[in-house]
Amino acid sequence: MIFAFILNFILPRLMPGDPVAAIVARLAQGMSNSTGMKDVYEQYTQLFGTNKPLYEQFLIYVKNVIHGDFGSSFSQFPRPVSDIIHSAILWTVSLQFPAIIVGWILGNLLGALAAYTKKGFDKVLMPISIFMSNIPAFGMAVILLVIFGVELRWFPTSGGYGFDLIPNMSLKFIWSVIVHYQLPFWSIVLTAIGGQAIGMRSMSIYELNADYVKYSRFMGIKDKKIVKYVFRNAMLPQITGLALSLGTMVSGALVAEIIFSYPGLGYTLLNGIMGQDYPLISAVTLIITVMVVLANFLIEIIYGLIDPRIKAAQTE
Repeated sequence: MIFAFILNFILPRLMPGDPVAAIVARLAQGMSNSTGMKDVYEQYTQLFGTNKPLYEQFLIYVKNVIHGDFGSSFSQFPRPVSDIIHSAILWTVSLQFPAIIVGWILGNLLGALAAYTKKGFDKVLMPISIFMSNIPAFGMAVILLVIFGVELRWFPTSGGYGFDLIPNMSLKFIWSVIVHYQLPFWSIVLTAIGGQAIGMRSMSIYELNADYVKYSRFMGIKDKKIVKYVFRNAMLPQITGLALSLGTMVSGALVAEIIFSYPGLGYTLLNGIMGQDYPLISAVTLIITVMVVLANFLIEIIYGLIDPRIKAAQTE
């Protein structure tokens, strides 16, 4: 966590270019006095602290982050970074979290059914799952965009709501959000289903051929009870994948948000990179880092709850 925190600060500042010069260029449009432009530049380098040594900037950054202050955005100055993140993260979480959960549940159900029933269902599901899992996220997004947005015109192709609307709690605005939500949501879900189905199918087949299953059937235990333990064991790697997906959902939404111009945190991060917005980049990547670390920590706790073997090993 400490190492990642340091990298989150240093790496954006290794980018070529001077973001303060870009800000001054926008502010000084029409100014012909070079001395005045120089004074404005020095004023903003002092304001953002870019004229200080890197180690001093880092100490100031650490102090501010502890107090929840990520500074002002370079690209959207003078808007605070915390305000940008607050407005964008709700869009990202509301898009990614349901999409990841739905894709995970559907993929695992289909994979478990394919492993247990075999026969025709598996022969159809397996090729489809392999095909879908190899479609890149941007490919699925573009396919849905072209078919349902451009050709059929069932759904809008960009934005989180109508551009002629102001966010409020009216039925018109809520319906606009729901309609704009569909294409990015299903582009994430359909991409996730294939990989989850393949993983669950492989783990389930492995567990179904394990010795304890053969022994249980030999002892006359009902198949319904055996399958319960088979799929519970097969779920462990899938739960790890779910936790990591939830931990990286901020960055995972980047592709869908860019293609559909969805106003989330992934799209905000891209704009920060394009605008050399050091405070915004550092804040977003720090959030991603914290989420990944917390996801890995929580999955260790969940493992102990769902797998008695791990709990027994921890108590020895």
